[in-house]
Amino acid sequence: MTGGTIAAGGIAIAGYQSAAYADTATTTEATATAPAASGSGTCMTLMSSVTEGPYYLDGALVRKDITEGKSGVPLTLRLTVVDATDGCTPVPGAAVEIWHCDAWGYYSGYTTANPGGSAPAESEDGSTADDHTYLRGYQIANANGVVKFETIFPGWYTPRTCHIHVKVHTGGQKEDGTYEGGKVNYTGQLFFPDDIAEEIFTLEPYVKHSGSYTTLDNDMVYDGSGASGGLLTLDAVHKKDPSRGYKGSLTLGVDPDAENTGAGGGAGGTPPSEAPSGAPTGTPPSGTASPSASA
Repeated sequence: MTGGTIAAGGIAIAGYQSAAYADTATTTEATATAPAASGSGTCMTLMSSVTEGPYYLDGALVRKDITEGKSGVPLTLRLTVVDATDGCTPVPGAAVEIWHCDAWGYYSGYTTANPGGSAPAESEDGSTADDHTYLRGYQIANANGVVKFETIFPGWYTPRTCHIHVKVHTGGQKEDGTYEGGKVNYTGQLFFPDDIAEEIFTLEPYVKHSGSYTTLDNDMVYDGSGASGGLLTLDAVHKKDPSRGYKGSLTLGVDPDAENTGAGGGAGGTPPSEAPSGAPTGTPPSGTASPSASA
């Protein structure tokens, strides 16, 4: 959907040009600026929020590196938060929260949930990751609205395509290592081109998870609209060696006055076989709330 009308949920999203991606600064010192408004008077292709899915947990830690030693192809994720109601000016102080599965399709907090197909047990990955916190985290946007995460390329689980979940919060503050208060302006999902994902899944440790992978065209959440639907711009660290990793980027345009419940569009998929319906396995870390009602 294009034009000057703000969609329900107050969210706009568009690709962040790779040319502005030069890795020359830290998260707090990044020099990238928000994209300028176009000649049509709009600065974004507009879209609504989508479902947070069945694996959300409150209380993620504020940190740049969320891997905790989980193995996989490195992914540097750079997201820019702008105000779609005010000429796409940066939103400093916005808290961007992401979470995703590991290379075999397991989420922290739900490590016994079968990802579908055939995969080793999550406990066989050999990492020392905390089963309640790995591959989850917040970053606070700098003066240019930029956040940066160090993570791994996600795996997949039936019946979903490869994706990363994202929420944008405003009005809260960092407290006890997490982000408290405020409100959620946007709940969305980030996606990966099929050709890159399928190449990654031939590598270790991803190749140990076999089965029917869901492509973008068949996913129940991705709407086929490219960057406006959450499709990341990806740049290989080394074009001839995908195992060296990727840099992914996207611009998220939000309405800082809007509030989103996380229900959104798209079913998001029910938890795979053996997934708990009310609570994650084990006990969440101290100070971490139970999963949201949508789990």
